[in-house]
Amino acid sequence: MTPEEKAEQYNGHGHSGLPGLVGMRMTRIDERTGIAEAELPVVGKLMAPNGFLHAASVVALADTCCGNGTMASLPDGAVGFTTVELKSNFLGTAREGMLECVAEPAHRGRTTQVWDARVVHRDTGKKVALFRCTQMILYPR
Repeated sequence: MTPEEKAEQYNGHGHSGLPGLVGMRMTRIDERTGIAEAELPVVGKLMAPNGFLHAASVVALADTCCGNGTMASLPDGAVGFTTVELKSNFLGTAREGMLECVAEPAHRGRTTQVWDARVVHRDTGKKVALFRCTQMILYPR
């Protein structure tokens, strides 16, 4: 399966949840490298009361991108994961256009994975956020 086909598979799973609700779309998931990519259109429902993009919208994009990368990178025998820590640094914002996110693993262990993501504004190329999360890998009891 190509990275683009893998992304479409994950889009099908996320359609009825938060990714579908906010309009997020995975564009690539490379199982070999773990790199996951997604996009999110900047639309009115994602704005804070001040008229700028709500921080939670950016976190949802980055966390989902990292989470899908984690799912595609689970070690043998693992059945899932849960986020145990996340951090965001916001460097900019947007009022329109498209956000792009690239998530890549910093560490892919058997019990934890650490992921970094960059969120940029597609039209301007400006960084919107840097994101890092730690995932605890889950195994059957």
